[in-house]
Amino acid sequence: MAMANAGSIVEAVCPPRHPLCRTTAVRRTHTYQGLAPLISLANAIEASQPELIIPGDDLTTRHLHHLYRREIERGRKDKAICRLIERSFGSPESFPTVYERATFMRIAAEEGIRVPKTASIANGSDLEPSIAENGFPLVLKTDGTSGGNGVRIVHTAEEALRAFRTLQAPPLLARAIKRAVFDRDKTLIWPSLLRRRYVVSAQSFVDGHEATSTVACWKGAVLAGLHFEVIKKRSSSGPATVMQLIEHPEMVAAVEKMVRRLNLSGLHGFDFMLEAGTGHAYLIEINPRTTQVGHLALGTGRDLPAALFAAMSGTSVQPAAQVTEANLIALFPQEWMRDPASEFLHSGYHDVPWEEPELLRACVQHARKQSTFKNHPTWEQSLTALRATRVSGNSEPAKAQPLAKAQVR
Repeated sequence: MAMANAGSIVEAVCPPRHPLCRTTAVRRTHTYQGLAPLISLANAIEASQPELIIPGDDLTTRHLHHLYRREIERGRKDKAICRLIERSFGSPESFPTVYERATFMRIAAEEGIRVPKTASIANGSDLEPSIAENGFPLVLKTDGTSGGNGVRIVHTAEEALRAFRTLQAPPLLARAIKRAVFDRDKTLIWPSLLRRRYVVSAQSFVDGHEATSTVACWKGAVLAGLHFEVIKKRSSSGPATVMQLIEHPEMVAAVEKMVRRLNLSGLHGFDFMLEAGTGHAYLIEINPRTTQVGHLALGTGRDLPAALFAAMSGTSVQPAAQVTEANLIALFPQEWMRDPASEFLHSGYHDVPWEEPELLRACVQHARKQSTFKNHPTWEQSLTALRATRVSGNSEPAKAQPLAKAQVR
């Protein structure tokens, strides 16, 4: 929606009946097949002839990197699809780094960035050196996961070994089938059938508060950025639901260094821990995709879609109207699902897509399916409750700026 408002023509690749199909911003959708992801993406690229691809999740990024590698192995480096993927993500030399936590941490340390000690764990015996060096608590993470999935904080050697075995194990076939049948998500089928084991890393624990940066970048330079401290989460290891806009020079500098070192393009997220007492920013991981705050237009230098559109089209940046003056952002539907009576729905900017009623309905229906609400309110009851936050809080959408004359696909 934000990219369309900036001037782009937007097409999407998604499963059937996905919420993307509910927005007026998407001109055309292409079907994603979980059992044939590369074919799905290649067909969509061939049909739409895009100038840029923006992945909405880590799995899509993996697929696109795999598609690039497949074309290279076939001797097609100069093919249009390879040039498109390089244009969308940046240097192909950085593709493996965004998944390998230990490698990413090593590179960040070389750039003089604060990072927790991190090591790859191949088997249970590899845990012993990390435990001896870092002590407890210790953080175990699975490569290629996000949103708190694949993360365990352990406090004993026995707990660490159990968590490692769980994180490394391929997904259970029963779980993969359940997700395919009930959620129409077939992404776990191949990993389950092929018994692919995940790569796990051990990371020293940083006591403090979580923070995150999302940036638009182009050929190794940051164009615009948003930096937030996490205020509320769905669970201790889950995704953020309330965030506060902050200024943190150390976070800004770290992001700029990594974007330059990896020669990145497109939209990327960086996660940090702000150390208790000192406020020092420790970089803990990268997300090679847009994140859940990437669409927010928050003023000059803080409108990622407008900055990215300008870089693609070779025009000057035309930022959208600032959506709010508030620094506190309550994400929709995440915070509403966490607590329908949350004070943050009124005290902060509640990011409800009022301008897209069908998308709003889809979000509410998804929330009800998640069984978050004890009494399962109807659509009408849910809408009434949301409108109450709109009146008393700060969730009015800003009026859209006129589209730029130039358009890119």
